[in-house]
Amino acid sequence: MEKMYDVLVVGELNVDLILDEIEKFPEVGKEVLAQRMTLTLGSSSAIFASNISSLGARVAFIGKIGKDKFGEVVLESLQKNKVDISMIKVDDSLGTGATVILNVDEDRANTTYPGAMDYLTIDDIGDDELKKARHLHFSSYFLQPGMWGSLGDLFRKAKANGLTTSFDMQWDPKETWKLDVADVLPHVDVFLPNETELKLLTGKNTMDEAIEAVKEYANILVIKRGNKGSVVFCEGQLVEMPAFLNKNVVDAIGAGDSFNAGFIYKFIQGKEIAECQKFGNLTGAVSTTAAGGTTAFEDYERFKQTAKKQFGVD
Repeated sequence: MEKMYDVLVVGELNVDLILDEIEKFPEVGKEVLAQRMTLTLGSSSAIFASNISSLGARVAFIGKIGKDKFGEVVLESLQKNKVDISMIKVDDSLGTGATVILNVDEDRANTTYPGAMDYLTIDDIGDDELKKARHLHFSSYFLQPGMWGSLGDLFRKAKANGLTTSFDMQWDPKETWKLDVADVLPHVDVFLPNETELKLLTGKNTMDEAIEAVKEYANILVIKRGNKGSVVFCEGQLVEMPAFLNKNVVDAIGAGDSFNAGFIYKFIQGKEIAECQKFGNLTGAVSTTAAGGTTAFEDYERFKQTAKKQFGVD
C-alpha cells in the first residue's frame, strides 16, 4: 500500500534566536556585543524535517507547541518547506520552546526554554499516524521528559507497523546520559550520535571503546565528527569518510541535523550505506554555508548550486 509520507518526524519544536559575530563568550557580570541577530526555526527535529523535505521527501511532523508568536514561526517555517503540520499539537496553556544561541567562531553556547517540549508523550503518537509513513525519525531524547522510559516502546510500535527507524539522541543538558540502549537501539535501524555524545553515553574515552560498548545493540551506527567527517559501523565493518570542508563557515547550527537529513534521504531510497554516508557529509557541509540550520536548504536549486560551487559535487 502506498504510504502518505516517506518520513514521520517525532520530536521537539522551538525557535532559535541566534546572535552572531561575537568576539568572545560573555563572562558573569559583563557584556559583549553581537553584530547580527536572526530569529529562525530551531530544534534538531524540525531542522531535520525541513531539510529532508527540501531534498524531496514527503514529511510529516508530530510535536507540541504553544499558541503564541513563536509557535506561529514554527508552523509557518515548516509549511514553507512543505512539511505536513496537521499532526502537530497546539496547546494554549503552554509556551513554545526557544533557544538563545551565541556563536563565537565555530563554537557556540546555547540556553533553552523547553516550554511545550516537556509535554509530548507516547500517547500523542498513535498507530494510525505511524501507518501513514515509511520511516520514523526521533531526535533530542533528553529534551523531552515526556518520552523518557517509553522511547523503546515507540520504536517497537514503529517496527510493528512496518516502518524503518532512525534516532539522534542529541546533547543531554543534565549530562546524566540515562538512556537504556539495550531497550532502544535494537529497534533503531540507524543510530546517529556525534562522537562526543557517544563517548559520554557509554562512559568511554575513545571512539573505538564507545563503538565496542554499543555494537551488540546497534544496527547501523553513524558517528558524526564535524570537520573530521563521519564514521559508520555496520555488519562488523568500520568505514571512515572525510568531511567536505568549508573554509568560510557561517555557523555550524544544524550541521549535524542536516547530515542526518542527507543520510536518511538516501537510506529511505534503499541506497548503499557508503552513498548515504557521503551524502550526509555533503548536506552537513552545505548547512555551514548559511546562517541557521535550514537557510541553505530553503531552495533545492540553491542547495545544488552550493554543493557544486563550494564542494565540487554535482
